[in-house]
Amino acid sequence: MSVWTCYLRLIGATIMALAIGGPASAQIKLKWAHVYEVTEPYHTEALWAASEIRKRTGGKYDIEVFPASQLGNENQINKALGLGAIDIVYVGINFVAATYEPLGITGAPFMLRDFDHWKAYRGSRLFAELARGYEDKTGHKIAALTYYGQRHVTANRRINKPEDMRGMKLRVPPAPLFLMFTKSVGADATPIAFSDVYTALQQGLVDGQENPLPTIMAKKFYEVQSHIVLTGHITESMVTVIGSHVWNKLTPDDQKVFADTLKEAASKATESIEASERILAGEFRKLGVTVVEPDREAFRKAAIPLHNDASVGAGWTRAQYDELQALK
Repeated sequence: MSVWTCYLRLIGATIMALAIGGPASAQIKLKWAHVYEVTEPYHTEALWAASEIRKRTGGKYDIEVFPASQLGNENQINKALGLGAIDIVYVGINFVAATYEPLGITGAPFMLRDFDHWKAYRGSRLFAELARGYEDKTGHKIAALTYYGQRHVTANRRINKPEDMRGMKLRVPPAPLFLMFTKSVGADATPIAFSDVYTALQQGLVDGQENPLPTIMAKKFYEVQSHIVLTGHITESMVTVIGSHVWNKLTPDDQKVFADTLKEAASKATESIEASERILAGEFRKLGVTVVEPDREAFRKAAIPLHNDASVGAGWTRAQYDELQALK
């Protein structure tokens, strides 16, 4: 067989492979990073979404999910998204607020009344408007909003009122808006990356931390803290963000698949987290943890005067604030 004949057969085989879509050569590999444990709904639903996107696009996209800060803490993966090194992230609302301040409005203490108020915000014109503002500024696409839970304080002593936290070294995430809570109670804010919190508590570098009950359980903070104080001071959210370098290259059909699937995953994770919140206080008591029901109204009254204080991260307008408070 001549070299020319072999060449023509090779060309023909290549054309045929392209015509039928080729095997794995056309597959697009994407990285999805987050800081949560593999047992948490955020991760399990991310795995589900990755699998669904692959199926719904005929195997076009292969999304690998990197949990538990494998690719960095929240600030780091947020920056990596902008650099195109990571393609999709879960990131807390107060971290995206560092880029677009108005989006952090629900991350302020006692800004949201309860889970129903959170759901009203998720489906509101206000959230859609703020998400567009972030997208206009960064080019990244906010695909979904997920409920993270009500944040509670843990410590090695009883806390009943805001004054009991005065001077306490409280670990907070390294995002500016968390200073609003520490200022309202007179605590000393100590920013520490999520992956380092357990060790910091164990070694006494901080006196306490604050997170939702499902996170306290998943990260085993109860092993190094004797008290959980049900302050419920922040009704927290996180967003699923697709990098502009990915979103802008998707076809309209693929954009719909990504958006629909990620919203489904967020909804399922939200339901799971909210359901677990209702039973976990009892589970912690069974583990021997002291669960304290403090004077939440006193905490709320201490926080409200700071809601529109720009010095502690309030980057929204009064009109946006009023619109949020009017949601039912």
